[in-house]
Amino acid sequence: MAAEELKLKYTDEQAMLADSAWGFLRERCTSDKVREWMDLSTGYDTTLWQEMADLGWLGIALPEEHGGSCLPAGALVSVVEPMGRYLLATPFLATTLAGQLLLGTASKAQCREWLPAIAKGECIATLALSDAGGSWVPEHIDVKASRMKKGWRLEGKASGVLELAYADLVLVPARTDQGLAVFAVSREDLSYTAIEREQLVDETRRSYRLDCDGIQLDDSARLGKGDATAAIHDAHALAWLLVGSELTGVADGAFSLMLDYLKTRKQFGKTIGSYQALKHPAVEIMAQIEDSRGLMQYAASVFEGDKGESAVAARMLKAYAGETAAYATDRAVQFHGAFGFTWECDVQLYFRRATWARHVFGDALHHRARLADLLLD
Repeated sequence: MAAEELKLKYTDEQAMLADSAWGFLRERCTSDKVREWMDLSTGYDTTLWQEMADLGWLGIALPEEHGGSCLPAGALVSVVEPMGRYLLATPFLATTLAGQLLLGTASKAQCREWLPAIAKGECIATLALSDAGGSWVPEHIDVKASRMKKGWRLEGKASGVLELAYADLVLVPARTDQGLAVFAVSREDLSYTAIEREQLVDETRRSYRLDCDGIQLDDSARLGKGDATAAIHDAHALAWLLVGSELTGVADGAFSLMLDYLKTRKQFGKTIGSYQALKHPAVEIMAQIEDSRGLMQYAASVFEGDKGESAVAARMLKAYAGETAAYATDRAVQFHGAFGFTWECDVQLYFRRATWARHVFGDALHHRARLADLLLD
């Protein structure tokens, strides 16, 4: 696309949504609260979750007939960036991705069954997009679905399933004789032994391994009838957009803490921010954050347009924002000195979130390798 043709789409509704999200999270998602939620078994505040539902955040990109606002999926970045800035920990990412995958695969009746509950905050949903070895490539999906006389039998494992232990609905992509299909697995379909907690560097998150061996489902559990490969690829692309937006907010949060420290910490009678060795990296980080934000707005604007262009934009955002957040949080820790390496310093919370988020759904190396194929073919 030529430079003169590029038009970023940012509606009044999205501006209002962003203003509301920044104000709400600034007040409700303090570092003390984040640390408090980390000690909960679920990792998030159920009251805050319901308030988010009441604000309409869970239905931003869902149809009005199912209780949503019917905004484009790109509008989700308006709330996801401040979520990263304030390190919000909720099932928002998993539930939103699952809701969009439902839209892309399920029948009208299946959408009516699940989407209104998702929009109201009554249904926490997640999806198993990664294989047992941690690959985020849809072609590597391990789970297989075998046809039985009545229904389906699943076999195989998945990893990196967010919020699985308390999800009401799990969407499981699986291989069938006719291609990839998506199955709706309810909490009642999972045994205790099917769920295994994964230890993450970011303790504000909850991630699990899912063992699908022996799960038997009715015919109604399959979402739609055709091959779901395209819808699964779309879910991955949306994940790149949302996690890239979150990483942009993470970098901004770390930079803000770093800047405050540079302005107040004194050494040899001068604030440390007055030294050029610290000024230059700070300016570089600020410029990279603005670049990430620009990529985020571009990726959000083109997301529901041409799939090739949207995939390129989302991959660029995920790769660039991941490296920006990694650099910003690393410098923020270093500039805080020995204090930056302690549990009491909030900077390390941003470092942990950046470390997790830059790798989930593919790191920069993964996306750049595929961008080379897409752009240089």
